[in-house]
Amino acid sequence: MEKLIKIFDTTLRDGEQSPGCSMNLKEKLELAKQLERLGADIIEAGFPIASPEDFQAVSEIAKQIKNAQIAALCRASRNDIDCAYNALKKAVNPRLHIFIATSKIHMEHKLKMTENDVLERIKDSVSYAKTLIDDIQFCAEDASRSDREFLLKAFKTAVDAGASTLNITDTVGYASPSEIFDLVKYIRKNIPENITLAIHCHNDLGCAVANALFAVKAGAGQVECTVNGIGERAGNTSLEGVVMALYTRSDMFNVRTNIVTKQIYRTSKMLSTITGIPIARNKPIVGENAFAHESGIHQHGVMNNRSTYEIISPESVGIYQNRMVLGKHSGRHALEERLYEMGYRISSDNLDRVFDKFKLIAEKKKYITDKDIEVLVGPYASQIKETYRLKTFVVNSGSVISATAVVKLIRDDGTEKEHVARGDGPIDAAFKAIDRVVKQGFSLENYSIQSVTEGEDALGEVIVKLKCSDDSIITGRGLSTDIIEASIKAYLNAVNKAIAQQSV
Repeated sequence: MEKLIKIFDTTLRDGEQSPGCSMNLKEKLELAKQLERLGADIIEAGFPIASPEDFQAVSEIAKQIKNAQIAALCRASRNDIDCAYNALKKAVNPRLHIFIATSKIHMEHKLKMTENDVLERIKDSVSYAKTLIDDIQFCAEDASRSDREFLLKAFKTAVDAGASTLNITDTVGYASPSEIFDLVKYIRKNIPENITLAIHCHNDLGCAVANALFAVKAGAGQVECTVNGIGERAGNTSLEGVVMALYTRSDMFNVRTNIVTKQIYRTSKMLSTITGIPIARNKPIVGENAFAHESGIHQHGVMNNRSTYEIISPESVGIYQNRMVLGKHSGRHALEERLYEMGYRISSDNLDRVFDKFKLIAEKKKYITDKDIEVLVGPYASQIKETYRLKTFVVNSGSVISATAVVKLIRDDGTEKEHVARGDGPIDAAFKAIDRVVKQGFSLENYSIQSVTEGEDALGEVIVKLKCSDDSIITGRGLSTDIIEASIKAYLNAVNKAIAQQSV
């Protein structure tokens, strides 16, 4: 009989710590709802004591998510535990995730504690947490570099104090698969059978997925991971990688997960849209090239039998080939059906907005592809109030004149304002014209553009990152067949996000 492996998703906590991956409250809520649809067993919603924003995010997610456990991270201290407990009060099935380092280097240089001090702290914190919430997970930070005998003592202390899940972490991605296998085997052999062993790996040496799989083989019952493998430094175990490896090689692992695999690509794309960090073309499972075949030998094999070069089908992770041609004559119902088939669930109002944009793009493109639809619907994954929207723009540029842009914006109260500016190029000029209208004092930190569909009429996607007066970084995204229009839309998207954030 197949064993159930729990998937503990920490995209909203450990993943968000990745530089450039911060999310606002609405974005976190939308992603949490998608993780619920994906079938994650446990969603780690944040680190409540880290900031008031983190506390609020955990509280709102705990209130709205009903079909997954909600976990909150806390250090082994009563203040942290109280804060996390208060954030989790509305959760249907809450979990406290308590951590403390157990490696010699961390105890000496970070904690300034002895082994006995750490054991006492574990006993006190876990037993106190148990009086508040029944489900307690204890995490030994830097477990892979800890003395095994002391690590086992720490785990036994946590179990005696009331922990029901023990988290073995490869915090700095140092371990090899064989080392993880031996460590998990050792711990599994020496703790009660009813205690769940979890594995949390980082990808510093590129071994995170392999280490997680070897941990499962050795007896781990829970894998901690993030969508797209985002996380500090080189990232965490990627959810899509470990889930599809377990799914595809069930003959080797004899386990199953509760993940709805057809929601994997949808989740991956949503996270990329929210953070503005593109998915690498060669990324396993969800990358653009994952199911692409250019070699003539490969193409011939796939045409005869897809299994010659595809060990999983794109449909199994939610990547569908076009089954109908969508164009300017297609109606709202056809678009709605296609969105539903692709795994998108959006409100009627947002569907109207997507359909309006769809018709505008259809006037410029002969055929609308699935990739076009993905990028059209992306912004509505985390809808924000549009304080400003673009009405018109005119740009003049050339080798003998300075770039000049005239941009007219419509404010949410219906008023229109227009400004003109010069710049070092048409896009710089357009951004300066917008700044003169909104008067917010943003500075452009990063600008990138890529083609997200193919052909001469391909859609261009622009990502901008703006720095606000409080040094926070806001990501904006714009889409158009015209790269200047896409740039203006991306800049305005970031401006609107910043304004919405200031009003919270």
